[in-house]
Amino acid sequence: MATSPESISEKVRYLAEQLPPNATWDDVMYQVALRRSIERGLAQSDAGQTIPHEEILKEFGLRE
Repeated sequence: MATSPESISEKVRYLAEQLPPNATWDDVMYQVALRRSIERGLAQSDAGQTIPHEEILKEFGLRE
């Protein structure tokens, strides 16, 4: 299993290498936004900034 890149330039290079040859700029932007969102979510989770599953279900009226 490959180690994960650390610097932004390494992450961008890794992302570019994973794209298919016919990728568009929209594909690139989607992948950048997706990875940014995932990294933010993981950081929030690590910091304990999460909402319990049951609370979300209650908020949407799926549980009482």
